[in-house]
Amino acid sequence: MTLMEFFYFRQLSGGLPSLDMRVFGFTPDEGMAWLTALGRRGGEIILVWHYLTFDLLFPALLSVTLVSLILATGRRLRNFRVLPGQMQSIFALILVLPYTIANYAQNIAVARLLSDFLSANPDSLALVSALIVTKFALLAIPVIVIAVFWLAGQKQN
Repeated sequence: MTLMEFFYFRQLSGGLPSLDMRVFGFTPDEGMAWLTALGRRGGEIILVWHYLTFDLLFPALLSVTLVSLILATGRRLRNFRVLPGQMQSIFALILVLPYTIANYAQNIAVARLLSDFLSANPDSLALVSALIVTKFALLAIPVIVIAVFWLAGQKQN
């Protein structure tokens, strides 16, 4: 997906990064500039090749990977390992599920903008920006937990 962003999608938008690559969000004017630069044809291409293909599968795959990494790194710790398997799984899901939901919500919001340019207004663009920032903030939580578990596991060995 990242390769397509840099080698194809940015050409469609005149070099502007896609909205969901802007970790710290964007202003409504920046969002509108991206949509305008894409035009209808570019928007349809990104909608099909990004949001209706890769971004349907990628958040789920990343979420499963994060849950697996939380469980794998957590099981290296005595205190985590003694928890019942179901509790370990619930813990991992609680950490990852908010990211997954935010990612799909953001994808739906961006897809809506790309499929209906008339729906792009300052409020809808501000919502998309907030969802993108939220998605990345929620992604940081399981990543940090994995890093902490990994480091704690290194110290126990």
